[in-house]
Amino acid sequence: MIKISSGSQLRGRVVLPASKSISGRALVINALSGNTLLPDNLSDSDDTRVMLRALKAMPETIDIGAAGTAMRFLTAYLSVTPGEHTITGTERMKHRPIGILVDALRQLGATVSYEGEEGFPPLRITGHENLEGGALTVPGDVSSQYISALLMIAPTLRNGLRLTLTGAIASRPYLDMTLSMMRDFGAQAEWQGDNVIDVRPGTYLQRPYHIESDWSAASYWYEMVALTPDANAEVELVGLHHDSIQGDSRVWQLFSELGVVTQYYVEPDGTEVIRLRKGGGITCHFTCDFTHQPDLAQTFAVTCAMLDVPFHLYGLQSLRIKETDRIAALMNELGKIVRLEEQDNELLWEGFYEIEDLDMLPYETFVFDTYDDHRMAMSLAPVCLRTGGEIQINNPQVVTKSYPNFWDDLEKVGFSVCSR
Repeated sequence: MIKISSGSQLRGRVVLPASKSISGRALVINALSGNTLLPDNLSDSDDTRVMLRALKAMPETIDIGAAGTAMRFLTAYLSVTPGEHTITGTERMKHRPIGILVDALRQLGATVSYEGEEGFPPLRITGHENLEGGALTVPGDVSSQYISALLMIAPTLRNGLRLTLTGAIASRPYLDMTLSMMRDFGAQAEWQGDNVIDVRPGTYLQRPYHIESDWSAASYWYEMVALTPDANAEVELVGLHHDSIQGDSRVWQLFSELGVVTQYYVEPDGTEVIRLRKGGGITCHFTCDFTHQPDLAQTFAVTCAMLDVPFHLYGLQSLRIKETDRIAALMNELGKIVRLEEQDNELLWEGFYEIEDLDMLPYETFVFDTYDDHRMAMSLAPVCLRTGGEIQINNPQVVTKSYPNFWDDLEKVGFSVCSR
């Protein structure tokens, strides 16, 4: 565990990690192209390391640990790659559903069987080149990673893929990211109307590719600027694209409601930088649909609660099947300070605290658990800016899943981070 307290000022320049979402897609598409040169600026996260190791070694048994993205993407990739493999992971991974993806791959001609409980990893996959492909219908409200996994292998299928998504489409920006990257590598992949995606059969091009920085990681710095008492706070974030393909780039618009101003500029050497400052008013009630940006939900729940801004967050259904049940985790941990309500996968806070007097917060030492979830650790860390005291984060190493240098970066801008 670690103990964290804040300094009197929040100033600094932070080089953010590369996007693990883009890295994972780039690795799979790059491998399908046959390119032996890796994309540039790959994420140093656990998820990316696991996928890179698997693609390089291709062992008979591939253990992806807690990397849900790797489980979904590699399941599809192994289905179109000659050889026989078992793919498995942590105990939590063995309880994260994958049946929708397996059923879809089987309809496309893949050979996939369950090694344990039906509908869950581990899986035994026998890969085949030139699967049939064709028309396929899947629910649109499932994890976008299932759909992205199918899309990325689609050009390798004999008949390509015409994918119809039924119902509401969740995390659509992640699908747009996948399609954009596929086109960057030469694929013909387009939306046909609101719920149909058409991918032509073809060959991916071998080409260099640079990974941009991670907007999801940027969200925690927005949170810090929003929560710090330092009226002159200024944080510069390096490597974020202004016209990013990441759906979480919406964070700058959402945080404008919570008093954070974003300035974008390009340095003479071409380096892109985002500067965060305090400015503008703070909304009296925050309401947001996170269907398309589910990874931001924890950040905004904590920020609003610590700013005394009542909130209503919805579109959270996919949070139930992440690294942990994130709704339940927030109810437990943020619930140590505020009186949260959960209704049908929505989170509400009406402004009531679990402690009797908010003025007592500086004298409280809060201890937070992380549930093997990197986003729980990073979203809760800035709480110390509001309490004025020290907080404790248990199992802090979970941040390596997406942002290995998070605690080091906090120290660089003035936080005290003490390992125990």
